[in-house]
Amino acid sequence: MKKSLVFAGVGVGLLAIGALYLALKPKPAPLPTVASVDLQRYAGKWYEIAAFPNRFEKGCHCTTAVYTPKEGYVEVNNTCRKGSANGKDDGALGKAFPVEGSNNAKLRVQFFWPFRGDYWILSLADDYSHVLVGSPDRKYLWILARSRQLDPATYRQLAQKAQSLGFDTRKLRLADQSCPDR
Repeated sequence: MKKSLVFAGVGVGLLAIGALYLALKPKPAPLPTVASVDLQRYAGKWYEIAAFPNRFEKGCHCTTAVYTPKEGYVEVNNTCRKGSANGKDDGALGKAFPVEGSNNAKLRVQFFWPFRGDYWILSLADDYSHVLVGSPDRKYLWILARSRQLDPATYRQLAQKAQSLGFDTRKLRLADQSCPDR
């Protein structure tokens, strides 16, 4: 009986410490997005220029995303070559749902039901030639462009913007876009 009370007391204590930690843990500052996104102009092929490493792109080379607006969502077709620039094609098909009230600047992307991830457009060229995309928890970040390469000055500008928004840009990794055309 005494042992049970001790275990119960320890359990309650650990729960209290965990709740206190979560309550006092600093929250990231709100993440501003662009004012609005025209999904018809955003549609088409984008090349990954740089990104934070993540498990679902592990071993990927020449990563691209093709966005196709549909009724109520945007179809997302991510592809890459696994292992090397000459590796086997791999991909994932998903859906991106605009967040109400965001003027399409915030999307919730779903590749596996029921899980959705945040895809927020943080900077977008007026001509829709390059974009900075991230998540509000600052765990995911991408620099994408309409061509395989982005001029160094524009890349630096986007990386500096990300850093000013609280992203740890030391984690950014340039993407390999040296694959032969598919």
